[in-house]
Amino acid sequence: MVSPSQPLFRSLRRLALTTKMVGKGFYKGNRTGSMGRHTKHGGYVIDWNKVRTYVVPDLTDFALKPFVSKKISWPRGRFPGEEQGALSGSLYLERWKNENGEY
Repeated sequence: MVSPSQPLFRSLRRLALTTKMVGKGFYKGNRTGSMGRHTKHGGYVIDWNKVRTYVVPDLTDFALKPFVSKKISWPRGRFPGEEQGALSGSLYLERWKNENGEY
């Protein structure tokens, strides 16, 4: 059997383990962490102190504008000269510039 040289073997040891490198009971997980605990009856109790919450700042006077205007309604009907009809990107951009002005 061929094995790697000692210097190479030391660098291989620092790599992350895979399920093929270890025994049957190894569970790598997916880095999500636990959000609670298992009960002895097979249930799961969520610990709300462990649940991730994201704080969103107030965006009322935010300087950047969204690309999609709130004024645009769903396009309905026929679109002559456009192969894609309502899905045409050029038609959408033209209408967006007309309603919102160019930035």
